[in-house]
Amino acid sequence: MVGWTFLSRLIFPAGSNIDSPDVVLYYVFNWIGTTAIWLIETVITLSVMGGASRNFVRHILHSEPISFNETYRNTWGRIGGLVGASIILTLLLTTIGLAVFYFGLFVALILAAIVVAVFSFLPTVGAVVAIVLSIAVIAASLLVFFLIASRFAYVPQVMLVEGRGVFASIGRSFSLASGNLRRFAALFIFTIVATYSALAVLYVPLGWYAWYEGVDILGFSGEMAPAWLEISQQLVSQLSIILLSPIWMIGLCLLYVDERVRHEGYDIELMAARRLGDIPDVPDAYLNPLKPAIAER
Repeated sequence: MVGWTFLSRLIFPAGSNIDSPDVVLYYVFNWIGTTAIWLIETVITLSVMGGASRNFVRHILHSEPISFNETYRNTWGRIGGLVGASIILTLLLTTIGLAVFYFGLFVALILAAIVVAVFSFLPTVGAVVAIVLSIAVIAASLLVFFLIASRFAYVPQVMLVEGRGVFASIGRSFSLASGNLRRFAALFIFTIVATYSALAVLYVPLGWYAWYEGVDILGFSGEMAPAWLEISQQLVSQLSIILLSPIWMIGLCLLYVDERVRHEGYDIELMAARRLGDIPDVPDAYLNPLKPAIAER
């Protein structure tokens, strides 16, 4: 994103009035690029998450070290399926998230307008009730999104650990994720709070320095922010995401193993696989009820 911001600045000169056509084109061009890069980052993160989950389970089984090389080797072994599943999940959850959020915002605005009209004789009370009601509606919308998103949380892990295909992994994630709403929401909120906390720690000194240099941070002057400030902000943003993405990945891997332990006694499977070795082959005419703790690639 830093490179794209720099490229945008080169194509559309900075320093002009914020209402000029060049500035509008700059923001549109920059938004398209950052959105595309964010989608690519999300797809890559979800793909690597699958490789990390397999490395994590093999660490439990065989005490193999958790390493970048093993994680990326696992990811590369199923790169086609992982990328396909990650693209589907990214586009689907982005669409659902936007739809749920804007629907909740629309409902909140309608209810707030009704409350203000009803309490027109007590404007202060009406404003307080409208704010509380709007917050409750938006919180309910987020809860609906978490309920939907949590059903897709384990697709990369299922693909790499259980060796299933894309659509089979989606169905398996749906069945496995029942009852994990609170843990998934807590992990999501913690990651968001930690990310923005890191951003605040780095943004505040940057904002102070920009203010000291006479930059209008809020944009009231009608001038674009200088290039060094926008590029620095993008650098800080990407640095925070790089530092905190492993927390999200590790958290979902732990949730996957925890769900299988709670619902299927996966800890017993892991212990049996570690102590007894591979499951012996049986003739094809027989149905073997046993499954390995971790599937072959």
